[in-house]
Amino acid sequence: MDSNPGRKSKNVTLRMGAPEAVIFDMDGVLVDSEPHHIKIEKKLFQKFRLPVTDEEHAGYMGAATYTMWEKVNLNHHAGLDVPEMVNLNHQECNNHFSSLDKIEPMAGLMDVLELLQKRNIPMTVASSSGFDTIEIILERTGIRKYFREVVSGSMIERSKPEPDIFLHAANLLKVNPENCLVVEDSSNGVRAAKAAGMFCVAYSGAVTSSQQPEADIQINHFEELECILRQFFENRF
Repeated sequence: MDSNPGRKSKNVTLRMGAPEAVIFDMDGVLVDSEPHHIKIEKKLFQKFRLPVTDEEHAGYMGAATYTMWEKVNLNHHAGLDVPEMVNLNHQECNNHFSSLDKIEPMAGLMDVLELLQKRNIPMTVASSSGFDTIEIILERTGIRKYFREVVSGSMIERSKPEPDIFLHAANLLKVNPENCLVVEDSSNGVRAAKAAGMFCVAYSGAVTSSQQPEADIQINHFEELECILRQFFENRF
């Protein structure tokens, strides 16, 4: 087995053809916001006396808020008003992230965004979070200006791991799915990107133990993504 799978994967990318757009997941990719979401959701589980285990909770990572609460309600026969729980969850997120003066982007991300912007490569965010929460986090992080479009899980019918959110993002950017590169961190997100027919980079910077074998390549730092993009776009850089 190759002791450096990242190096082997990077050689593979040279045969892929340059993507025409880059789609980023947000939570765990652009910002380390997953711990915030987990804390908020656990607080709600406790408030409504829902015995959701950490293992079950982890299985919802990357899924839309509605999908999570729908499954929680079904799994625990809770009799919840799912739309009401979704609204409550979004309100808690908005209040929490609005209270933060600054949210730091992932290390190395700014260089990648600047590089793509200078080369006129369109970028979008495709996140399962609520639209208002996405906008608040992007503004607090100072990176909203880089993204042409923002796609929320609330805009599509089926949540990750279904491909809908990425296909919708590609449609908004007017780029064929096979010409898109997706940066994801969750298993649900990686499966969604591959189901959409897109090249997928799994970023594990926020959770270094994470392994996503279904992704085309896995990186631990955005410096690696910059290297990959330079290879992809070697005729344009």
